[in-house]
Amino acid sequence: MDAELVDARNLERLELKTEQRLILPGVDWQQYLALDSLLESFPGLRLTYLEGMLEIMTNSPEHELAKKTIARLLEIYAFAKTISLHGYGSTTYRKEALARGLEPDECYCLEQSKELPDLAIEVVITSGGLDKLAVYAGLGVSEVWFWQDQQLSVYRLRDRGYEPITRSELLPDLDLTLLASYARPLNQPEAVKAFYEAIR
Repeated sequence: MDAELVDARNLERLELKTEQRLILPGVDWQQYLALDSLLESFPGLRLTYLEGMLEIMTNSPEHELAKKTIARLLEIYAFAKTISLHGYGSTTYRKEALARGLEPDECYCLEQSKELPDLAIEVVITSGGLDKLAVYAGLGVSEVWFWQDQQLSVYRLRDRGYEPITRSELLPDLDLTLLASYARPLNQPEAVKAFYEAIR
């Protein structure tokens, strides 16, 4: 990888007001770790690594509001139903042997803390970029939820990769359509309160 690819000029292209991506090919594992360390001082940047490809993405305010709203709804559901839910936010997870690494938008372990999350949530505002499910499969995350176009799509890890499912297998009693109907980021406090009233 050419060091000039990650200089201030390229980072300036990633405007923080909108969600944008920069994909760098030919990045080895040590370069990925070095860039991750280097870019820690740039707020709002998220890195995804998949077999030599590195994606640097900015998160827009719209993205952050959506992911926080969904997190709050899930957490209030767990509270109301006395489910032991451990939140890890955007913790970085990596597996060098499989050349994969990323930071989920939100992630959780159920029942007890574990090395890797059981559930990850990804908010998609703009299409394109690296295949997040391929990264999650390499990490062994059981379930991944994608929020896109005001809908939740749920994927469960099987022997041959992820398959779409209509209900969460980790939280089978959770009505995802109901949760999605309360995912209103611009009215977050009221939406969370209303959802809590609806599930009590």
